[in-house]
Amino acid sequence: MSNEDKIRILIADDEASIRESYKNILQPQQPEAGNDLQAMRARLFNNKTAKPKQSFDLSFCNGAEDAVLAVRESIETGQPFSLVFLDMRMPPGPDGAWAAVRIRELDPNLDIVIVTAYSDVDPEEISAQVPPADNLFYVQKPFHVHEIRQLANALSRRRQAEDRIRQLAYFDDITGLHNRISFKERLTIALKNAARNQRSLAILYLDLDNFKRVNDTLGHAVGDIMLNEVSKRLLLAIRDTDAITSGHINKATPAASNNNKHLARMGGDEFSLLLSEIADGTHAAIVAKRVLSALEQPISLDGHELIITSSIGIAVYPNDGDDADTLLKCADLAMYASKRESRNTFNFYSAEMKVTALRHMALEKGLRNAIARNELSIHYQPQLDIRSDKVSGAEALLRWQSSELGSVSPVEFIAVAEETGLIYSIGEWVLRTACTQVKSWRDTGMYLPKIAVNVSVKQFSHVGFVALVQQVLEESGLEPEVLELEITESVLMKDGDQAFTTLNALKALGVQLAIDDFGTGYSNLAYLKRFPIDKLKIDRAFISAEQANKENQAIVTAIIAMADSLDMSVTAEGVETKGQLDFLKLQQCDDVQGFLLSRPLPVQNAGDFLLSHGKAANDAKDSSDT
Repeated sequence: MSNEDKIRILIADDEASIRESYKNILQPQQPEAGNDLQAMRARLFNNKTAKPKQSFDLSFCNGAEDAVLAVRESIETGQPFSLVFLDMRMPPGPDGAWAAVRIRELDPNLDIVIVTAYSDVDPEEISAQVPPADNLFYVQKPFHVHEIRQLANALSRRRQAEDRIRQLAYFDDITGLHNRISFKERLTIALKNAARNQRSLAILYLDLDNFKRVNDTLGHAVGDIMLNEVSKRLLLAIRDTDAITSGHINKATPAASNNNKHLARMGGDEFSLLLSEIADGTHAAIVAKRVLSALEQPISLDGHELIITSSIGIAVYPNDGDDADTLLKCADLAMYASKRESRNTFNFYSAEMKVTALRHMALEKGLRNAIARNELSIHYQPQLDIRSDKVSGAEALLRWQSSELGSVSPVEFIAVAEETGLIYSIGEWVLRTACTQVKSWRDTGMYLPKIAVNVSVKQFSHVGFVALVQQVLEESGLEPEVLELEITESVLMKDGDQAFTTLNALKALGVQLAIDDFGTGYSNLAYLKRFPIDKLKIDRAFISAEQANKENQAIVTAIIAMADSLDMSVTAEGVETKGQLDFLKLQQCDDVQGFLLSRPLPVQNAGDFLLSHGKAANDAKDSSDT
């Protein structure tokens, strides 16, 4: 049996013979061959000193003060005693009751056995000084072998059960690190020490980027392996002098730990690191950089090589708060700022983050009720065929007029919808509403050749997206070729094989596919030949007057020529001046969209626009039918 599995017991008695008796009872030796004395002793005692089932690691001292010192050192080294036998009288120093009081202050859970040969000891009086009574016991001298052994075994089993409960309560089963409960207790203690010593401390709150994708694609078992690897790298990223112990090794109560760093898994893919006794936030930044560097090294999991990146938020006491909950919230806000910024980075908390967080909460709350409150609407921005000067389609653009927040920019609320998962229900609403409206227009003679609907990365990646599109087309009655789905380049680059399957399934339905904001993303030309794309939409950044230059004009010319060679059409966004339109005509661009033609229009105005352009539009329909 290893030392880690043994129960540690401290025995304090001023008589060497008594200490030897404890040793013979709790740590007996089997008689060796040729050892007549040991063999005779075994026979005389009828093998009563045979090795017990439970193994004990014994420590001895001969005075009360030494006993207190031994308990303190055991806690500081992370190897606490489970049981202490204290002789009541150990002259010339203090007695066992004195030691019991001080030991209880050091470890509230330690079982203490008072051993005495005198009848003047009052158990009730001592119990009042050394609570709780459930952890205090009495043995009368002279004691019996079985009495001591049974007491040690019983208390040891109880301690093991309590340790197991404590392990479950304070440590993470997957990584062996401390958990959220343990971390908060340690943080509370560290804050008191920092206030007393007038020192700073910092919390690093870390979240793994895209960990959910690992669980979803490779399974939770692989995800658990990844969490273990992350915990190992976090431990290694911290200097040896910053001792951090894993729960598998140190089963002491968190309150007893005095390390100046404390690492915990807070749940899911989130970890926290407490840096106590630091001068300022500079040390926290150094540790954050080392953590990011350690995690970004590739890891092989289930035959896949993955790159682990993380986002870190840092909160510092006393600047950002003076209690555990406040500091954790601040660090969490800073972590989300890192995620929104670029990922694989760290940020210190600032007051502005709280304002941003409150705004984010208000947006999320409002969005959850926006559909039911009829606050969402679609504006339609017409598109013009340059060659025929006729309406060739329109793009459906989502708008939100909140009853509480007023008009909210799509740039702001779409990001919140993506982050919270509300984009699924909102995206479905947009698709249904646009298809139903265009079908209604076409049925009443307001011909619109095409309606473009934007699709987010999350929508496109959802397993039921193709089925949803098919259902909406069937329920609305809109011809599939009228619907054009706009996706970004990032959709194609996220998972090329899955994107290929989804795009082909959409093409099988008969819908048109366009790449939005082309030229601003990955611009990998290889995928244009692989994927069934019908149209490229040139981003407004290459068209706007502010960005007009020879380089951008050359890019536009190249995109149009490339699309033509691949049998794709091109729509230029952000056309605001006649000069821009003339340039695009010269380059033989197919369609344009922008304020020069029309701003995005609410449904009634869009209908009026189609009516005013009805003759040209219907002429286009007639020519397409012949």
